Amino acid sequence: MDFEIGSGVDKAVNYVLDNYSPALDVIATAIGFVTSGILNLLSAIPMPVGIAIFVVLSLWRVGFGFALFTGLALWLVQHMGLWAATMETLALVIASTFLAMIIGLPLGIAMARKDTVAAAVRPVLDLMQTMPAFVYLIPAAMFFGLGAVPGTIATVIFAMPPVVRLTNLGIRQVHGEFIEAGQAFGCTPSQLLFKVQLPNALPSIMAGINQTIMLSLSMVVIASMIGAGGIGNTVLTGIQRLDVGTGFEGGLAVVILAVILDRITQSLGKEGVGLRRFLVWKPAESKVPQPRTATSS
Repeated sequence: MDFEIGSGVDKAVNYVLDNYSPALDVIATAIGFVTSGILNLLSAIPMPVGIAIFVVLSLWRVGFGFALFTGLALWLVQHMGLWAATMETLALVIASTFLAMIIGLPLGIAMARKDTVAAAVRPVLDLMQTMPAFVYLIPAAMFFGLGAVPGTIATVIFAMPPVVRLTNLGIRQVHGEFIEAGQAFGCTPSQLLFKVQLPNALPSIMAGINQTIMLSLSMVVIASMIGAGGIGNTVLTGIQRLDVGTGFEGGLAVVILAVILDRITQSLGKEGVGLRRFLVWKPAESKVPQPRTATSS
């Protein structure tokens, strides 16, 4: 006997469309507000100021050599005529990563605290990571139409698993001595989480956010097929016209943006640098007074 899985999925989608359209409209409005707000903010920044901001961030977080690369690479993007498209793509990536963090961080914390939650969520994450990216475009377009909103939603679903998995892993790998010391000092479970576990798990969490950003970039390009816009439109135009030059320019702009975001976000979780210098709590070593040595008169 054949199982009609596809027809069952179609019925479920049609049921949602028939009964939950107002809720879908509310979700679309909220996500559209976030996405358009970030895009308007980035679009309001003049190109020279935008490049200067990225250069300063690169100099502060990475070093002089990478700051020089950032300035030259973004200057190249501008002279390819792709600055506006790059900012549009960056807005979609920021919105997608922000939404993925809002959902993914609490889910990862819940997985770290309860093995039953981890056992239930892990197969879902496996499905989200292995499902072909193009499949997400179909329900996103059916539920939310065309444009940046369905592109953002499809990107969130595709890019969220790393931040969930690595948040769970980071919290589980916090040294037992830190947890015992926190409990000895009378930390409540919430204080233990926010003052001990999360700060010490920050490198793993930042690695998850970094991977989410990279997956968001790859998915945003695919999402141009349903009108997400940005650099993806340039790549899609190159494919449709078999124009190698146009496609290469769009791909190069994506690579430049990916390298800059990757290096900057990687630096945020380094030991003793930036965020971790102020957030990480470790038990202070007790100082034992040393006995005085007798001095000869």
